[in-house]
Amino acid sequence: MRFNAILRSFCLTVSSLTVSKSFPVHSLNILKNHIFTSQTTLRMSSKVLLTSKEVNIILHRLACQLIEKHLDFSNTILIGIQPRGTFLAERLKNLLEKEYKVADIVLGYLDITFFRDDFRRTEKPLEANKTNIDFIVENKKVIFIDDVLYTGRSIRSALTAIQSFGRPSEIELLVLIDRRFSRHLPIQPDYRGRQVDAINNEKVKVNWLENEGEDGVYLI
Repeated sequence: MRFNAILRSFCLTVSSLTVSKSFPVHSLNILKNHIFTSQTTLRMSSKVLLTSKEVNIILHRLACQLIEKHLDFSNTILIGIQPRGTFLAERLKNLLEKEYKVADIVLGYLDITFFRDDFRRTEKPLEANKTNIDFIVENKKVIFIDDVLYTGRSIRSALTAIQSFGRPSEIELLVLIDRRFSRHLPIQPDYRGRQVDAINNEKVKVNWLENEGEDGVYLI
């Protein structure tokens, strides 16, 4: 949940209403209590897998592992899997360039919506995201990046989708969370932040500062 963003929006609303005196103070207090109660209830119903500090530590470890394997990234391309893998890909790119002084890292975004094997099996209309790959991956080392590896079907779709841009010499997979006992296909990550054992009706929710207002991973 975007708790921080919600609270910031609420505070701005309270300030504007208080100044204009167009809203009763006791009603504002009721609304404020309701928001804080809802936030507390949601947090109590979920288990914290990774805190913001732990996410940051893992990102640095993953960056170092990538440098160990790919050195200056002169023949390596990062591909963020839409939609959630793009946040992790951007964070790693910034970290590699700013903290570890690796220059000119190539990053693209790959949408796999119409390559999914359940594309024609779902009753709910699928919403496509944008593919942004303005380069050829022919004979390049490609690193797929996603936030959670679950059944492996998204990565299978990505393997098909990337062929439209050339034939890579090698493809690796980097994920923040590996749900290792939930695989439907024989796909494993080359780089992982953390392994999580979760039963099928549990969900792993990854929050990013850029989108939800905080870094963190929760088991819901």
